[in-house]
Amino acid sequence: MNPDTPQPAQRGTGPTALEDDLQQRQRAVTALGDELRALGDAAVGAEAPTETLHLVAEAARRLTDQLATPRRLRASVPAIDDFATGRRFYNPVSGEGNPLAPPMRVETTADTVTGHCTLSLVHEGPPGYAHGGMSAMLLDELMGLVCLHSARPSMTVALTTRYLQPVPLDTPLRAQARITRTENRKTYVHGSIATETRPAQNLVEAEGVFVSPAPDSQRALFPHLPLL
Repeated sequence: MNPDTPQPAQRGTGPTALEDDLQQRQRAVTALGDELRALGDAAVGAEAPTETLHLVAEAARRLTDQLATPRRLRASVPAIDDFATGRRFYNPVSGEGNPLAPPMRVETTADTVTGHCTLSLVHEGPPGYAHGGMSAMLLDELMGLVCLHSARPSMTVALTTRYLQPVPLDTPLRAQARITRTENRKTYVHGSIATETRPAQNLVEAEGVFVSPAPDSQRALFPHLPLL
């Protein structure tokens, strides 16, 4: 064989192979998250016989054992995440791999972040309606994202939530966040939740104060990450 003849690239090496592996893992994490969400929703809504519940619990225990090791460290960022852009697969609001997440689909414009999701029985507070803590969590996530996408990555220091009407389950929701003003390292944000069919009628509103950490504080909080 002529040594000058170009050889085909080896399978499983190079940037393309690494990208393929990452995408395959992201798809696998998303697929597992989807099934766990479906299982959670089925579990909290089940009126199955007691024996069936015991059988399903044992099957779930065996599956859990398959994921027992290895585990990532508490403060480590999963390789499939893009921390800088806010795409985090295990985020409890928008993470496709987190069984608690709705998950929320997020859209951004120049000054607004909009989230779309539907809450289910696993998020229930009063019968038929979402737990108030879920509304606060959805808004806190969006309000932090609008800071990030406005080049003001910040952490929540205050969040005041007003519950105007109950948030219904199994109903497409529309949540929004926008920056109202800035002051040095502080960012003031307004958030709201409505239904997709009645976007002008807010069910929940919130005002938040977010602060960009000083470099020393950021190093102490997130020593494993580059400065934002």
